[in-house]
Amino acid sequence: MRIPTRQLAPTHPARRALSTSPARRIRPPPPAPIAEDELERARRATSIPILTSLAEMRQFRDHARTHRHRLGLVPTMGALHAGHAALVTQCLADNDATVVSIFVNPAQFAPHEDLATYPRTLPADATLLHTLAAAHRTVDAIFLPSVQDMYPSGLAQHPADQRGTFVEVAGYSHLLEGRTRPTFLRGVATVVTKLFNAVQPDRAYFGQKDIQQALLMRRLATDLLCPHPLPHNVRIVPTVRAPDGLALSSRNAYLSPAERAFAPALYTALHAAQTRWRAHAGRTATLATATHLVSSAAQRALEHGVTLKLDYVELSDPETLEPVPEHSGPPRETTLSAPGSARGTAAVLSGAMWVGSTRLIDNLVLGDERAIVY
Repeated sequence: MRIPTRQLAPTHPARRALSTSPARRIRPPPPAPIAEDELERARRATSIPILTSLAEMRQFRDHARTHRHRLGLVPTMGALHAGHAALVTQCLADNDATVVSIFVNPAQFAPHEDLATYPRTLPADATLLHTLAAAHRTVDAIFLPSVQDMYPSGLAQHPADQRGTFVEVAGYSHLLEGRTRPTFLRGVATVVTKLFNAVQPDRAYFGQKDIQQALLMRRLATDLLCPHPLPHNVRIVPTVRAPDGLALSSRNAYLSPAERAFAPALYTALHAAQTRWRAHAGRTATLATATHLVSSAAQRALEHGVTLKLDYVELSDPETLEPVPEHSGPPRETTLSAPGSARGTAAVLSGAMWVGSTRLIDNLVLGDERAIVY
């Protein structure tokens, strides 16, 4: 099903500097706008409409609503791979129309992080999306908004200097990923809220690899009373892995061949910890198993000139994201699961590890995966 779009006049949103020192408060839009040649190559690679403005996106959405089409959204930052393809395929199977957004969100990168070097592969992304199909459906639109559209009040380098509206899920954003990246989840919550408002999807799809983000989006949809999507329609799709267990990630492209050989160490450690937990080990022993295995892998990696460093490993309640008690018995039932579902209980075993200068994350669900991943 293809929802047609008409050619719209280009829009020029005003850039407002809400400070007497705009050079300090408002930085040039990072990343740079998509080059015209890149956009043209992407359009040549696919017949999927590429919507580059909010006006086009709203026209598409209104058409879907008029025709009572269920609309699914897959938010991405581009550099698409088989993990993204799994999200899109699930969205195609579940909905009448599918939108894939591609937006490298500056607000979720700290000043010292990899915004400038984050992979940008729009023509290849368009080619991949063009090949996907499920239930006789194909992708209906690629939403490619600009930084100016997404942050009309501008975007400052540091959170203390920012002006405008931002979204923070209080009590959650400082845990797990938030320990190392204190502004990251604020940026994610803000941009996803904007995408929910722009697209108004019936369902939205996130990958299990980024499970903290996905669970926060369910919490956000619950707390903000979102009608589009409803909390139980924030879907989490299982992680797609390489044959050696490494979770697929756009950042895997940063790894050298030597680093790639040791990158699965985090998954191996989490898997061993999961086995220990199933043997009724407590939280401390479960986490110690993972920590020890990463430490052992780090020693072996050094012999090959590769540095591994564990950032964190944690066993968390899926609703609060707080560490589970030492001997808490079976994981608690979560209210974030779909209403009326006959699901058991679960906890999240997650971790992050540096491989050289590349930071990788991964997780496993302990207990009934269906309580979280659906």
